[in-house]
Amino acid sequence: MAEITHARVLKIAGPIVLSNATIPILGAVDTGVVGQLGLPAPIGAVGIGAVILSSIYWVFGFLRMGTTGLVSQAHGTGDSAEVSAGLMRALIIAGLAGLGLILLQIPLFWAAFRIAPASDEVESLARTYLGIRIWGAPLTISLYAFTGWLIALERTRGVLVLQVTMNALNVGLDLLFVLSFGWGVAGVAGATLISEVAGVTLAIWLCRAAFVNGLWRARAIFDRVKLATMARVNTDIMLRSILLQASFTAFLFLGAGQGDVTLAANQVLLQFLNITAYALDGFAFAAESLVGQAVGAHSVLRLRRAAVVSSQWGVGGAVLLGAVFFLAGPWIIDLMTTAPHVREEARAYLPWIAAAPLIGIASWMFDGIFIGATLTREMRNAMLLSVAVYVGALALLIPALGNHGLWAGLMVLNATRGITMARLYPRAEIKARGAG
Repeated sequence: MAEITHARVLKIAGPIVLSNATIPILGAVDTGVVGQLGLPAPIGAVGIGAVILSSIYWVFGFLRMGTTGLVSQAHGTGDSAEVSAGLMRALIIAGLAGLGLILLQIPLFWAAFRIAPASDEVESLARTYLGIRIWGAPLTISLYAFTGWLIALERTRGVLVLQVTMNALNVGLDLLFVLSFGWGVAGVAGATLISEVAGVTLAIWLCRAAFVNGLWRARAIFDRVKLATMARVNTDIMLRSILLQASFTAFLFLGAGQGDVTLAANQVLLQFLNITAYALDGFAFAAESLVGQAVGAHSVLRLRRAAVVSSQWGVGGAVLLGAVFFLAGPWIIDLMTTAPHVREEARAYLPWIAAAPLIGIASWMFDGIFIGATLTREMRNAMLLSVAVYVGALALLIPALGNHGLWAGLMVLNATRGITMARLYPRAEIKARGAG
């Protein structure tokens, strides 16, 4: 098995960082294209429709993480049959989940518009958008599985090719369908659906080894022990992710209680955290793949090496981002908003943003390590404890410090996650020895 080097970590992480960089571009183009229609309703419809679908699909993000952890371990063990079967199981779940969303689309969208009501015109256009895009649900969810499989095998260049191809096709069809054909909101939805079809087609080709090697027989796919392990891993990850999302949702709601200007400032500053996630994801993904392979190979030394080398790059990236946010933060804020009061308010909380990558890097890297080791129960329990501490911190800090207390509470959440998982890390080494 190849040595774990800094170059190998960068080879895994680099394409993920570049792939993530293309994600915001698509949203900007979708908004910009419908904005050329000169009406506010289409912009709102595409925006709310995209948020509804991304919120629904986000629930199935466990499929990406679970597939990476399980398949990387099978790869480390040298079990080619299980490497293929792991992808097939994930695709079956994706297909069934996507079909379920199509069948339940009427009550799902009804509930979404009750939670986030819109004007009659916006809701009507958004329903058009959703009615087209929902047919891509099995495709969108299956892309989580394909991506997880490619990451597990260190084939992140394939992830980059997949993301860039889909986004480029989507942008091109956006321009054609909306600006040339005049299809409006339906054109934006159709462009995305076609790009998803093309994306899954390309993903099948990129993952063709799993389909053509003859190892993915039904007996392997429906192995009871493997299915039970997959169900446990994915359930733990899903619960952990729901708790994490609930924490950020609470942050947004509590920020709204601080006034409109503070709410707007928080929204601007949260974009810095999105940038941080996009930039540092690659190193956490490298940890997932390399740690998983080390656990599969029952090598504690390789596990330590994978954790240390990937984390060194993660920490380096966090330090760099923190410095950039501290030095260039005011300029970035001015790019994001022209409102003087919002600019002033955002600058007041900028030190929290500069500190966020440094405080959060441990939790992000341990997430990658624990996913690779499939210590998902420990991840879930660490998140439960961290959320409890977070709630307590908010209860104490917000009355005393206002919005500074809100940001401090978010730092407490990430710091607690990092500390808690650090204490549980020895279990990864126990598992690598084959004793867990």
